[in-house]
Amino acid sequence: MRAALMPVCLLTLSLAACSTLAAAAWSPPTRDPARLEPGTYAVEPSHTQVLFSVLHLGFTNFYGVFSGASGTLIFDPGDIPHMHLSVSVPVASVFTTSAKLDEELKGADWLNAGKYPDMSFRSTSIKQTGADAADVTGDLTLHGVTRPITLHAVFNGAGPNLLTHKETLGFQVTGNLKRSVFGVSTYVPLVSDDVTLTIAAAFEKRGP
Repeated sequence: MRAALMPVCLLTLSLAACSTLAAAAWSPPTRDPARLEPGTYAVEPSHTQVLFSVLHLGFTNFYGVFSGASGTLIFDPGDIPHMHLSVSVPVASVFTTSAKLDEELKGADWLNAGKYPDMSFRSTSIKQTGADAADVTGDLTLHGVTRPITLHAVFNGAGPNLLTHKETLGFQVTGNLKRSVFGVSTYVPLVSDDVTLTIAAAFEKRGP
């Protein structure tokens, strides 16, 4: 069922029936290199999240998330070393379970979103480490400081998005950094210097 027919479907059928039709039209993403489309892909911000965690007082891993990412991926499964990733994320998008903490994190003692509104990552090399995995090394700019970091990416799959009809790529990405290296050292070691990143990354094809 084409996404453009969804409004008609909802007017004429039950939600359950529409969902059944949509599921029947959906094709699972592929990991087959022969079926992947090279080209320039843009970050799909609605389904891209940057999750971070720190150890709080040695008791719990505390989580937060950044959203609203933008950027591009030059994708070519036949030439992985020459692929390139460039992403920017607004620091003020930070969200935790505490509104008070959210405001503190945006402030001068932490991320200083007013002075440094974005954090960004630009790849310098991409090395395949498995059939569906790669190490992406690049420069991370955070809090006005730029340092190298290596992220570990696992390819989830690719295919046309049922709703937008755009070719879409999906990845799960992990990494680690020390926040003090970027000048964010408030409450270390009570709040751990080590930060764990987990990124859900979605990209939609923009052009050839």
